[in-house]
Formats: sequence, structure tokens, C-alpha cells
Amino acid sequence: MVATVNENNFSQEVLHASQPTLVNFWAPWCGLCHLIMPTLTSFQQNWDQEIKLVSVNADNNFKLANTYRLKSLPTLILFDQGKVVSRIEELKGRDELSRILEQLISRPLVEGFKTRLPVMVFPPQG
Repeated sequence: MVATVNENNFSQEVLHASQPTLVNFWAPWCGLCHLIMPTLTSFQQNWDQEIKLVSVNADNNFKLANTYRLKSLPTLILFDQGKVVSRIEELKGRDELSRILEQLISRPLVEGFKTRLPVMVFPPQG
């Protein structure tokens, strides 16, 4: 199950988390947001507690949506030690998300990180 985070507990649950945290910004009206949720849940089960997954309803948390300059939904942002280390936006579907998540968790260790986290921004250019 994916934990729901809001403006009141975002700092505690994400910025001060003891592990890297992938934040799924979504909205109830967003069809693609609902479509990718099973993929995110499946990956969460395979991460073996390496990466925490949380969900933020962008419509109900305008300050967070504005702070992280959301241009489209869904937008996924990976945080580690309070810093943004990766951003996934403008997804086309589940297959693209699966590919991106596989790349994300299969990268070699980045110095200073506890897990295999790349520092990259998606979608890839080119």
C-alpha cells in the first residue's frame, strides 16, 4: 500500500525520511495517474525497502505542487536526504514508466547514497 502524504507531513515523511523516497504527484481526474499506480505498487514490492513510495494529491496540496513546479501529472520525484535526485514527468504510459524505473534502480551506486540511485531527469532527451 502506498502512503498518502500532504503538506502537513511532507517534510517528515519525505525530506527527513531515513531512506530515498519516490513521490508520486497525481490528481483524481488524471487517467494516466490511475493507470500507472499498479506499476508503481509492483515496483515498490520489488524494491525490498530500498525506496519508499508515497503519493501526493496535487489538487489538494497546491503549495507542494507549486514548490516542485509541476507542469504535468503524473510527476514522480525521487528525494534522498531532503534533495531532489531524479524527476520523471511527461510519461506516455506504463511501459515507459517500467523502463524508467528499471533504469532508476539498476544504476551503480552514486557516492553518498545508500542505494543505486542515478542523478537524472526524465524524460530522456533525444
